Amino acid sequence: MTNRKDEARITCKSYWLLFLVSLKLGLTSFGGPTAHLGYFHESYVRRKQWLDETLYAHLVALAQFLPGPASSQVGMAIGIHRAGLFGGLVAFLGFTMPSVILLIAFAYMYEGISLANAGWIHGLKLVAAAIVAHAILGMAKTLAPDRSRQLLLLVALGVVLLWQTIWTQLIVIVLAALFGLLFLKTDQTQQAQKPFGAGVSKKMGAALLTLFFLLLFLLPLASQATDWKWLAMVDSFYRSGALVFGGGHVVLPLLEEAFVPTNWVSEDAFLAGYGAAQAVPGPLFTFASYLGTVMGGWTWGLMATAAIFLPAFLLVAGALPFSAHMQHSKLRGAVLGMNAAVVGLLVAAFFQPIWQTTVETTQDFLLFAVLFVMVAVWKWAPWIVVCMGIIGGWVLPYF
Repeated sequence: MTNRKDEARITCKSYWLLFLVSLKLGLTSFGGPTAHLGYFHESYVRRKQWLDETLYAHLVALAQFLPGPASSQVGMAIGIHRAGLFGGLVAFLGFTMPSVILLIAFAYMYEGISLANAGWIHGLKLVAAAIVAHAILGMAKTLAPDRSRQLLLLVALGVVLLWQTIWTQLIVIVLAALFGLLFLKTDQTQQAQKPFGAGVSKKMGAALLTLFFLLLFLLPLASQATDWKWLAMVDSFYRSGALVFGGGHVVLPLLEEAFVPTNWVSEDAFLAGYGAAQAVPGPLFTFASYLGTVMGGWTWGLMATAAIFLPAFLLVAGALPFSAHMQHSKLRGAVLGMNAAVVGLLVAAFFQPIWQTTVETTQDFLLFAVLFVMVAVWKWAPWIVVCMGIIGGWVLPYF
C-alpha cells in the first residue's frame, strides 16, 4: 500500500504531466476552436489515451451546449477527468498561458512604440476583417441553415444596429433563446448521454452553477455601486464570457460594445489587438489579456483573462455531474435560437466598427479581398495570413 507521501508524489506528477501536455498544445494549437478540438483528440485520445472516443465526443457536445469558449472548456473538462477540479485549472493554465504572455507583450509594444498609425498595424486590422468575414459565412451556414433561424439572424442584426444600449445584446440573446425554446424543433432521436462528473459531486456542481449566476447578477450591481474602474472591467469581461455562444469570434461584439464606446480602448487599438490574436496559438478569448493590458497594464491583463474565462470554468465544472439532463430537446432548441442570434451580433460587429473603420480606400478593399481568399478559399494557416497582412499593410501606402 502507498503512504500519504507516495500519494502526494503521484498527484504532483499527474498535475505536472497534465500541465506539460496542455502547455505543448497551448504552444502549437493554431487555427481556432475547431482545429483545437482536433489537436485535443490527437493528444488526449489517440496518444495519451486518457479518455475514449465516446467520452471525448460527449465532452465536445457538452461544451457546444454551454456558453463560453468550447475548445477551452473541453480542455478544462479533460483536466477535471484526469485530476479533479484542480486538474481542470492546471489544464486551462497550460493551454492558455502562451497566448496570454504573447498578447500582453504585444499590448506593451503597441502602447510603448506608438504603433497606432503604422502601416503593418492597418494590415492587422484588415486581417481581422477577413477572418471575421470568413467566420460569419461558416457560422451562418452551420447555425442558421433554415428560414426560421435566418429570420432570427436578421432580426438580431437589425435590433443591435438600430437600438444600441448596454442591454441590447443581452436582451437579444434572451429573446432568441425563448424563441428557440418555443418554436425550434430538434432531433428527438438523440440518445441521452450518461452523466460524467469525475472529481465533481452533484453538490459541488450545484454550488459552482449557483456561483456562476450570482456573479452574473451581482457584479453589475457592485460595479454600479462603486467607482472602481477595475471592478467595472471585471464585470464587463465576466458578462462577455458568460454570454458567448458559437465560438471565440462571437466575443468580439460583446467586448467592442463594452470598451470602445466608453473610450476605454480606441477602435484602432481594439482591431489591431484582434488581428494580433489571430497570429498566436491557443484560445481567442485571450484577446481579453491584450485589452486589459491596454487599459491598465499587465495586472489588468491578468484580471481580464481570469474574468472572461471564469464563467467557462464554473459552467463546465458545474454542469458535468448533470450532463445527462442537459440533452433535453427543448433546451437544445433554446441553444439553436441563441446560436442564430449571435451570428447576427457578429454581422453587426463586422459592419460597425470593423468595416467602417478599416476598409476605407480601394487599396484597403483589394488587400481585404486577397486576405479573405487566403483564409476562405485557399485555407492558409491563420499565422501565414497574419504575416501576409502585415506585409500588405506595410507596402499599401506606396500604391
